[in-house]
Amino acid sequence: MADSVFIEGLVVETVVGVYDWERKVDQRLFVDLEMAWDNRVPGASDDVGDALDYAAVSELVTSFLQTLQPKLLEHGAEQLAAQLQRQFGITWLALTLRKPGAVPAAQAVGVRIERGTR
Repeated sequence: MADSVFIEGLVVETVVGVYDWERKVDQRLFVDLEMAWDNRVPGASDDVGDALDYAAVSELVTSFLQTLQPKLLEHGAEQLAAQLQRQFGITWLALTLRKPGAVPAAQAVGVRIERGTR
């Protein structure tokens, strides 16, 4: 199956980082997410109940990262991917976490992972 649902540029304000000062302030993360999802059923029914609820996914991403407050983006990505797969039954996903301003000469730094099978 090649169908997917995606969310691009979701902004999450949370504590993230390893330095002492980073543990005391919220910083901005940008989240990109692509999730394998069979869109034929909602495409035929036109019923939101048959679709992957991207609003619910976005809410989970935001609350999960705000609660987790990861030191490393790698940890945040792994834990978030596992939670999304468990909660929504997603068989495959690609997840990117970007942290702007972490390296002054770069627009952003980050990690991208893929988990599961399409």
